[in-house]
Amino acid sequence: MRRVSTFLTVIIVCLFMVTGAMAAEAGALRITEMAVTTKISRNNPIDSVRRINHRSVPALYCFTRILNPSGTETTIRHIWYRNGQVAAEQELNVKGKKWRTWSKRPIGRDSVGKWRVETLDSEGKLLKAVDFRIN
Repeated sequence: MRRVSTFLTVIIVCLFMVTGAMAAEAGALRITEMAVTTKISRNNPIDSVRRINHRSVPALYCFTRILNPSGTETTIRHIWYRNGQVAAEQELNVKGKKWRTWSKRPIGRDSVGKWRVETLDSEGKLLKAVDFRIN
């Protein structure tokens, strides 16, 4: 009888751990759209850049659409990398269950190279990344 009781206790504890982890994941931020774009119009990106000439536009934007199930105010961080080196970082507020935000990076002749923008949550967890190239 004692073995059955111990076994049931272990099963119950495991179930609580699994459902607790699932609830934590359900409350986690999720990126539903992320794009490097040449312009934001009416709070939306107008295009998605994969390759662009440095003479085409004076700046690029990293647009991020976020689903925040908990609705609690938090932050995300955009980290812009050029050729594997951090070129810029920007912390952005998330103030609702569905939120859109973006960061801006000026570009010029010195911007030529391989780029990557990573979005991290407030704990530093990578949520999503976008790669592109400036010629």
